[in-house]
Amino acid sequence: MKIRVLGSAAGGGFPQWNCNCHNCQRIRNNTMNGRTRTQSSIAVSTDNFNWLLFNTSPDIRAQLEAFPAIQPKNGIRDTGIKAILLMDSQIDHTTGLLMLREGKPLEVYCTEMVKQDLSTGFPTFKMLADYCTINHHSIPHDGSSFEIPGINDLRLYTQALKSKAPPYSPHRHDPHDGDNIGVIIEQISTGKKVFYSPGLGEIEPHVLHALQTVDCLLVDGTFWTEDEMVTQGISQKRAREIGHLPQSGAGGMIEVLNGVSQARKILIHINNTNPILDEDSNERKQLDAAGIEVAYDGLEIDL
Repeated sequence: MKIRVLGSAAGGGFPQWNCNCHNCQRIRNNTMNGRTRTQSSIAVSTDNFNWLLFNTSPDIRAQLEAFPAIQPKNGIRDTGIKAILLMDSQIDHTTGLLMLREGKPLEVYCTEMVKQDLSTGFPTFKMLADYCTINHHSIPHDGSSFEIPGINDLRLYTQALKSKAPPYSPHRHDPHDGDNIGVIIEQISTGKKVFYSPGLGEIEPHVLHALQTVDCLLVDGTFWTEDEMVTQGISQKRAREIGHLPQSGAGGMIEVLNGVSQARKILIHINNTNPILDEDSNERKQLDAAGIEVAYDGLEIDL
């Protein structure tokens, strides 16, 4: 199984277009040891030809152009994208659907709650009806498995996570199972598994089980501290309030991952304010010491 990180940043990317925070200012001025990043998405394949795309960020066009394996190879119009699985209905994970409107109908797999959001509050599915159209396939959120036609040798297990629907959602303040999911991706022939969860606000029992039973983790790395946005004067919202478990502190992601020994551990969906983007920072050194990696655009993982 090959996993390609198309984008590794949280919403807004890095640097964010209107941000002058400590990180964004320095990366623009080339005074920071770090990498620019687009908004988070991954692609997975077992044959390096047919790809399952997880989320479609607003940066999807640039991400696809940077990835030859998924580009057109046969005929006038073609793509290596055989299907798309949406983890949630957040703008930074779904707006890219609009960039894919010139092609054939899109085979989109998501929960019923995500479908509702993308048919009402942000009616992307309806908007695309006059372009490529969307073929929606409902997926479970109770941990049961399913396979996707055209994506051979791959089995998926999706499970609901505690998080919030987007601000535009009709049920923003009325959470439902399926607003946000995590997924275990398994190659059937080898048994190798990866757990992907770019939005993870709480380590529930089924999440802990997933962390302990896979070979690779690609999990939420949005914020370093609970009050990161507050202390930098950017927002009054705290990490857990918007559905993200910070890395540091009691019960944080570092502590959680320290209890997982067998898996390769990689953080993804990094916010532009997070000090781990500075590869010379003390925070990055703490991750290095803990054996935790930080995803970057173009990272390829072979399992």
